[in-house]
Amino acid sequence: MKVDIKAIPSKLGNKFLPVVLIVLSLLLFLIMRGSVQQKQQVYKEGQLAEETIRANKTIENKKETEEKQQLAKESVPPEYSYDANKAKNQVALATSLFDMVQKVNTDAEKKYTDERDKTKDKKTINELSVEERIPMLKSQFEKLSPADLTYFQSYPDSFYEQLFSFSDSELTTVREKTISVVDEVMNKKIRNSTLQLEKQTAKERLQYTDISTAMRQAVNTVIDKTIVVNEVANEKATEQLKENAKNNVQPVMIYQGEIIVREGEQIDAKAMEKIKVLGLANQSTSVFPMFALILTLILQVTLIFYITKTQNNSKDKIKNITFYAFSILIAIFFMKLLYFFQKDTFSNVSLLFPAAFVPVILTMFMNRKWGLLVAMFQSIFSIFIFYNLAGTTTLLVITLFYAFSGCIATFLVRKRIESQLKSAFFLLIVVPVLFIAILTAYQGLDFGDSKTLTSLFIASASGIFSFILSIGLHPYIELMLNDDSVIVLNELSNPNQPLLKRLLQEAPGTYHHSMMVASLSANAVAEIGGRSLLTRVACYYHDIGKIKHANFFVENLPDGVENPHNFLLPSDSKEIIFSHVTEGVKILEEANMPKFVIEVCQQHHGTTLMKYFYIKEKERNSETEEAAFRYPGPKPQSREAGVINIADSAEAAVRAMDHPTNPKIAEFVHNLIRSRLEDGQLNESGLTLNEIAIIEKSIVDGLCSTFHSRIKYPKMKSEAEKMKQEQEGRKV
Repeated sequence: MKVDIKAIPSKLGNKFLPVVLIVLSLLLFLIMRGSVQQKQQVYKEGQLAEETIRANKTIENKKETEEKQQLAKESVPPEYSYDANKAKNQVALATSLFDMVQKVNTDAEKKYTDERDKTKDKKTINELSVEERIPMLKSQFEKLSPADLTYFQSYPDSFYEQLFSFSDSELTTVREKTISVVDEVMNKKIRNSTLQLEKQTAKERLQYTDISTAMRQAVNTVIDKTIVVNEVANEKATEQLKENAKNNVQPVMIYQGEIIVREGEQIDAKAMEKIKVLGLANQSTSVFPMFALILTLILQVTLIFYITKTQNNSKDKIKNITFYAFSILIAIFFMKLLYFFQKDTFSNVSLLFPAAFVPVILTMFMNRKWGLLVAMFQSIFSIFIFYNLAGTTTLLVITLFYAFSGCIATFLVRKRIESQLKSAFFLLIVVPVLFIAILTAYQGLDFGDSKTLTSLFIASASGIFSFILSIGLHPYIELMLNDDSVIVLNELSNPNQPLLKRLLQEAPGTYHHSMMVASLSANAVAEIGGRSLLTRVACYYHDIGKIKHANFFVENLPDGVENPHNFLLPSDSKEIIFSHVTEGVKILEEANMPKFVIEVCQQHHGTTLMKYFYIKEKERNSETEEAAFRYPGPKPQSREAGVINIADSAEAAVRAMDHPTNPKIAEFVHNLIRSRLEDGQLNESGLTLNEIAIIEKSIVDGLCSTFHSRIKYPKMKSEAEKMKQEQEGRKV
């Protein structure tokens, strides 16, 4: 009926648990070793990458950083300083030029006039020639500053001769045109690169003015000498800007997990440089990832011992550790399979792992501590299995998703998952998908992106996978772990089960009584949220020991048959009646019945007093002790056993009543429960007063609906019925 996982432990004894943990650690190590083991690789420029090459650490790519810094410096335009006073200075120089020429002309005219006025022969006095005027002009240069002197000396004598050859009106025109052009051009920003262009533009504009060629040539000469650069490169400022641009360049980093070259692509010069920076060109294997894996396995074993240190029951400890080892191995094996399907173009396939399934199962069949433990180590082991994604956001998402899904799954109540489908659907499917959505928003990803939608879909599939596995495999896991699984109980409840057939054939009254007690007990247990099916099956077999001496129990006697206890001593009757408990336990153990069924057989009478035979024996021997006529027990140790204790006695007594009515039944059940409480029979059952009230109502309702018209099984004579009433419904 079930897989016996205790066969091997019984052979290994105290060595079993260490062996299990060592084997578990070795198998996990072998599964994950290939993922974290670093291989010696030789990379050459131009070769095809046999597998995707990822950065093994985060490091600065100094060469690329320097290249970007140089590019940033070169992209800085030169900084220029503009001299706003330059225009005024140059206009002033040009103005001074014409002023001095005009002054020379004026002085020459005055000198001529004065000499002509002094001389009687006017014809002998001539105006000063151009050649005579030039010295007069240059004599004025002596008053100039060295800087200004350079400007005036830059003009050839021929230029001055040309100016002195113009009439006053022509000189005035040249002056106006020159000052206008110089002032206009010099108020622009002129650099070395634009100086000639500005001069040429200014000269071209003169071609459209109404002046003579000579005048135009004079203006052009002044333009050439007067228009100069007024915006010069500021080398210091430019260098500072370049330095700032260089400093603002962020270091080019190669991040751990970054893809350097994808599988099948050619390793180019840039990729090769990165490989060299990372030290992968002549890669030496690191032992640190492997060392971290070993420490993690040791940590797991340590926590397992910590959880089980308070467990005194060695059988439960063996079951828990063995099942944990089996579960985590299956989980990691499946995770490893997903690793083989993990591709750069389909990195989200790892989210398909049903991270909630194993935590749910361990929570249901063991306790929440085990569920949380396996949830944590599933996520921890994922960083080793998907080590090739180290340093990437993908690995962070995988680890967080596994941890969150596993931990949230332990929120389910410890009962069959099909009885809490809404909660399971919410916790196993809806909540993990919402968590993936949160991670997506945190990364700033677009919810309309196909990759994001794929992640949400796969996360949903993971939850659905966990949900379906938890429901579908629950009965079979229960069969493997528990001796009272639903499958086993359904088999035991079959009327064709050999023991039930034997009970029906050899003790038909007891069989029908057991069916009645089963119905009463199962309904009452269901009312208080207990294990209804298990209670029903336990009731079927609780009196199986009566088949040894079936005719010594009243329900199996045909009408008119003398009570056999009338011919026995009270002490002998006691032993026969007591034996139905001990014999029942023996029969059930030989049949490998579930532990709970055997316990109910032991506990269904508790340590109640066989009152009738005790009084009879007391009359014969006043020194008789009450303890000798109490059932061996123990008292009911569970809520279900407590309910059966009450229902068993109530059904037998009410069945033996003459003309049972609803008030009589209710009063009897109430008094029976009160007497059991006063006798301490329910002290160890875990039943609360509120639950006892619910149980009382359920049993009364069941008995009233059954015995509204009295139906008796084969019975003893009225004396036996009276005896049962005196014993508050005790069966004999």
